[in-house]
Amino acid sequence: MNYCSECGTPVTLKIPEGDNRLRFVCPNCNTVHYQNPLVIVGILPEYNQQILLCKRAIEPQKGRWTLPAGFMENDESTLEGALRECQEEAHASVIDPALYALYDIPYINQVYVFYRAQLANLDFGPSAESTEVALFDEQDIPWDELAFPVVTAVIKRFLSDRKKDHFEVFNDVIERRK
Repeated sequence: MNYCSECGTPVTLKIPEGDNRLRFVCPNCNTVHYQNPLVIVGILPEYNQQILLCKRAIEPQKGRWTLPAGFMENDESTLEGALRECQEEAHASVIDPALYALYDIPYINQVYVFYRAQLANLDFGPSAESTEVALFDEQDIPWDELAFPVVTAVIKRFLSDRKKDHFEVFNDVIERRK
């Protein structure tokens, strides 16, 4: 950040009074500009034991497979955002969404919230954000072509839980790869 979004003055990096972290602060209007983690919301859609994946049409990871997910918007809940992303990326509707996973990824300042749900029907397809949308049996999941480590983690956890027929909401932290 270089300039204050309130008055346009160049900002400085300092610890504001009463705070304990470096922040961008405007020396003119004293606005403190907080930079907080981004929240990504998504759905793990399932239909007859198959998982719906989208092949990304946009960067990052263009051409790789992912679950329908994206950045949460202001004025929406995590569930509303996840349902919106599923519709935007896969033109898919789901039923019975249930909170499934929370991933903290501090090294990239992101928090992921995933729901699991059943596809409402087989009316899905590509969008401006996805070149392909397809259902995959467990043995056909393109593991080497998945876009993000968190997607791999949530699918593996889901498949393990499905084998046990026991789903529990879980929270995990993904550390930087060594």
